[in-house]
Amino acid sequence: MIFDTIGNYYEKQVYRQIGIMLGKEFTDDPDFIADVACVTLNSLPPRYIRHHVDMAFYMTSQEHDQMEKAINQAILDAIDFVRSRKSSDSTVLSSS
Repeated sequence: MIFDTIGNYYEKQVYRQIGIMLGKEFTDDPDFIADVACVTLNSLPPRYIRHHVDMAFYMTSQEHDQMEKAINQAILDAIDFVRSRKSSDSTVLSSS
């Protein structure tokens, strides 16, 4: 189908960077990683493309650097958010 060729540019970039930033934790807790990925992607503006090469071709190196910094910051913010939610959830459960 034609729509199978459309995707959000940030998805692959975010997944790759999460793997780099979290290392072993990346494989130890798949639910945590999925939550971090969702929070991260929801905080970034959508960039729908048909081919990744299209995006790379039209971006300047400065734009590429800015996007990479935005991705890294969004991941760090998402990690903090998900960790804080998990710790508050476990606090609520243990006090019940």
